[in-house]
Amino acid sequence: MKNLGELVKQAQKVKAEMDRIQEEMGSRTVEATSGGGMVTVVANGRQEILSLTIDPEVLEAGDREMLQDLVVAAVNEALSKARELFGQEVNRLAGGLGLPVGLF
Repeated sequence: MKNLGELVKQAQKVKAEMDRIQEEMGSRTVEATSGGGMVTVVANGRQEILSLTIDPEVLEAGDREMLQDLVVAAVNEALSKARELFGQEVNRLAGGLGLPVGLF
């Protein structure tokens, strides 16, 4: 039963660390741009979009489809960066616990 008790303690430690990482991810941000900086998106580590900035020149051009494409590209890149940030933290945790790294 000693092994079961150790396993439970390790699971509790992992849960506490995951809770801490998720809390921390709310305050960490990533930024992505598209169209050479015409559209900028900021997201947090929880994959929530915090801001979207559009260069006025894009609006003046009046090309709605181009603007839509730029927004989608910037949002997807920001979310990808947020996932990568979270994955790095989880893999760091896994490595520190002697678990296989590269899970995320």
